[in-house]
Amino acid sequence: MERKEFLRSLGAGAAFALTFPCLQGCSKDEVNGNIVEEPTGVDFTVDLGSAEAANLANNGGFILKNLVVIAKNLEGEFIAASQVCSHESYDQVRFVNQSGGIFYCDVHGSRFDQDGTPLNQVDSAPAKAIKVYNTELNGSILRIYE
Repeated sequence: MERKEFLRSLGAGAAFALTFPCLQGCSKDEVNGNIVEEPTGVDFTVDLGSAEAANLANNGGFILKNLVVIAKNLEGEFIAASQVCSHESYDQVRFVNQSGGIFYCDVHGSRFDQDGTPLNQVDSAPAKAIKVYNTELNGSILRIYE
């Protein structure tokens, strides 16, 4: 092998060695969460006095139940949206205290207003809204329904 060929092969090998870990790190196998179908026929209740609802005692808190994110927004109102992101159907939508309180999916960075409207676009496809559910408070029982 000539010196020129040796250096060329060394360069290709080094480039592969440097880029391979990055390519692996960007694979979908590294994503926390599952691809699931958006829930349908949503109609359930949460007892706000129960241990499962403890995070709803404070503004900005949220819980996950039946693939729905139930939150007490920063104004103290109960809101609910699909836990399934409209971008690629990962079950990672959460309520976060950013920009006055938004729904956020950390898989690809999708952000949604409290009414489900997309606030950003994460790829070339048009951003789609997430499903928002009705909430109704009767004493300490919160109903979430379509």
